[in-house]
Amino acid sequence: MPRESVRGDVHAALASRPRRQVLDAIARSAHPVDALTIAAELGLHVTTVRFHLYQLETAHLVRRQVGAEPRRGRPRIRYVATSGPEEDSREQLIEVLAAALAERPDGRARSIEAGHRWADALAPPRPDAEPDSDADTGDASGVDTLVRVLDDLGFEPLVAGDDEIRLRACPFRDAARDHPQVVCSVHRGVIEQLLLTRGSDRRADLLPFVEPELCLVTLAAPGGRTLDE
Repeated sequence: MPRESVRGDVHAALASRPRRQVLDAIARSAHPVDALTIAAELGLHVTTVRFHLYQLETAHLVRRQVGAEPRRGRPRIRYVATSGPEEDSREQLIEVLAAALAERPDGRARSIEAGHRWADALAPPRPDAEPDSDADTGDASGVDTLVRVLDDLGFEPLVAGDDEIRLRACPFRDAARDHPQVVCSVHRGVIEQLLLTRGSDRRADLLPFVEPELCLVTLAAPGGRTLDE
């Protein structure tokens, strides 16, 4: 799209005061937010909010995330604010790095190792984490930390029973679809390391895109059995 056209869309989108309020509400939210939540916060009709969201999306000021729901029905659409050229540069950098790693024979192993290092940066390891000392305590701490970090990163985790975490969004979706052996392996490394450094002896497996907008993390007891077997 020509730069002048993009600028015109942005100016038109921001000319409306209610539309600016919708954009501000999305930008203030720590997580992706849907039209119903925005409507309730601003006291607007949800149809009006959806119209403003369409205009903001056309102007590339917001981006939608379609999350898989645990029940049947239409997927829930949530929105996040974009950051213009900075967001484009970030996504471009992720794509370039993923493509470079994908070309290496050891790209998957290096990606998992990168995930381990990222996990340590996101949640520094506990010096007293000992998997054999108290398995129940370690499991609880590991899963709690894992869910919190995944939520902070924007994966919208939903704990489903004792042995499954449903990831209903992916903040790196485009790169993950293009280079799953790299991007998903980084995420696998994050998951493994968070459990390990919290003293959990569960074995985690990441199943990418079991549905178009859903990935699964399965948690198994030592020996490969799920915990309810």
